[in-house]
Amino acid sequence: MNHAAAGRAGRQPPLRPYQPNTFRRTMNIQLNGHPRDIPDGATVTQLIELLGYAGKRIAVERNGEIVPKSQHGITSLNVDDKLEIVVAVGGG
Repeated sequence: MNHAAAGRAGRQPPLRPYQPNTFRRTMNIQLNGHPRDIPDGATVTQLIELLGYAGKRIAVERNGEIVPKSQHGITSLNVDDKLEIVVAVGGG
């Protein structure tokens, strides 16, 4: 066996690229009265995106207090937070 063939025979298969969300920890919150697991350390903005509400007119209440839209990106959620999210529906 030549050296090139010996080197290929002992090689491991290539590793898959790192996928940061594969083994992410979660935490439980109450969302509109129902338990919901979300990524640990998520912000209000991340939750809104996860729910598919990005770009929609919504109101967010966390633990009885309104979270202003300007604070969504910096408001981190915690275990057992109680959130109410209301989506505005247009009509006529």
